[in-house]
Amino acid sequence: MTTDTHRVIRPSILYFGTPVVLLSTENRDGTFNLAPVSSAWALGQHVVLGLGSDGQTARNLAERPDLVINLASPDLWERVERLAPLTGADPVPESKRAVYRYEPDKFSAAGLTPQPAGVVRPPRVAECPLQLEARAVALHPGGGGSFLSVECAVVRVHAAESIVVPGTDHVDPGEWSPLIYNFRHYHGLAAERGHGFRSETARKPARIG
Repeated sequence: MTTDTHRVIRPSILYFGTPVVLLSTENRDGTFNLAPVSSAWALGQHVVLGLGSDGQTARNLAERPDLVINLASPDLWERVERLAPLTGADPVPESKRAVYRYEPDKFSAAGLTPQPAGVVRPPRVAECPLQLEARAVALHPGGGGSFLSVECAVVRVHAAESIVVPGTDHVDPGEWSPLIYNFRHYHGLAAERGHGFRSETARKPARIG
């Protein structure tokens, strides 16, 4: 016999442990916006983003599809949090005015460094070990118009030398750890417990003798 130890709850948010990405996009005047996002997932060479429809990032991508998806590492959490209450939208949307304030230079406000991209116009974030240059190819409204699902095609990947398996194009899972947003708290990954059967970077056991 088993006893059900679960109960029904109604959490206010469902950020159940997702990576934090910093999205750099181009504003209408040619300057650049930088925004933290905690709704991102990858499938093949595409990344799907969840964005609030009234934010500056959504506006930018609807008009200028180039972007960089910068994946933050755990040590960057404080700089990510500096970005959290800022918006590049001026005037600040009515729905955000109680919490957010306008900031035109988010890179400086967060203490982050813009780094030129190779294919797209918006800059990379130099401090992020993994940077994906991409283009938005489809924007789908959802939530009664409150958010957008944005499909992005990745066109170039930059990885810090320290997280690449030497002599390959593989990111080393033992060296790379994304910043995780877990019910509005920041975490890194714990120690590896195992690997998937399709892993191309599984460490072979050491030979004895």
